Amino acid sequence: MLKPWFVLPALLIFGPPQQQPAAPAAPTAIPAEAAHMVNPVKPTPESQAHAKKMYGYDCAMCHGANGNGKGDIPDLKTPPKDYTDPAALKDLTDGELFYIIKNGKGQMPPEGDRAKPDDIWNMVILIRSFAKK
Repeated sequence: MLKPWFVLPALLIFGPPQQQPAAPAAPTAIPAEAAHMVNPVKPTPESQAHAKKMYGYDCAMCHGANGNGKGDIPDLKTPPKDYTDPAALKDLTDGELFYIIKNGKGQMPPEGDRAKPDDIWNMVILIRSFAKK
């Protein structure tokens, strides 16, 4: 019975509870200009080691440790592609891969500003290397 007397002053002071805005959805279409972006990075052993470390932290849980699409999260609506199969990447340019990593796509969240552009370009090189083994 006294509960409304405690809630009412709190509402008057702080206002009604605010809802958090929904996270923006990852884009589904890759802009045409992304296809024309050229990878400016020349890989080094150090840059590829860093890309592999980033991949292990951010990507392997879904895409698998070696890029085969068999990560630790089995209930994805659409399973990731098998990047060990060259056919999985043949229709994507380096620029499109860069765009997808940076901005996300479908269920995949964006790297956004967490990674420097050179780090993302090195990730593109790493992903392409999965099919060469």
